[in-house]
Amino acid sequence: MSLDPQPLTPALEAAEAAGRTVVRLDLSGVRSKAELMRRCGDALRLPEWVGGNWDALADALRDLSWVPSPSGGGWLVAVTSWRGYADARPGEWETLVEVLEEAVGFWRERGPSGGGAGLVVVLADADAGPATGAPPRTPRLKRRRG
Repeated sequence: MSLDPQPLTPALEAAEAAGRTVVRLDLSGVRSKAELMRRCGDALRLPEWVGGNWDALADALRDLSWVPSPSGGGWLVAVTSWRGYADARPGEWETLVEVLEEAVGFWRERGPSGGGAGLVVVLADADAGPATGAPPRTPRLKRRRG
């Protein structure tokens, strides 16, 4: 899902008001997998056992016990300024999107009755102006690479 070109801040404030824990993952300037993993670790306050690989990131996103959700409203991860990384590393970007989609699906399946508060991920690009032409390219998903 993309919020482009709508302003991000009001949406994030509304999510917080609704009880969600909001995490902003800013990918500006990220041009490598190592930097991406560091940004994910910092933004999500990932434990040190989460190394720099996709499977560890996927496992961590299925836990999130270290990211407080005091009201039980779940989490919202806003990925911002992602276009530069997506253009520079399309294969890695595709894998990140797959990992995020799998995590959202995991939390969706748990649902409120299973104790799952839910994870929502939005892609927003602060540099984007009003939408013109075709919408941003959404990569087709493949099996994750190690």
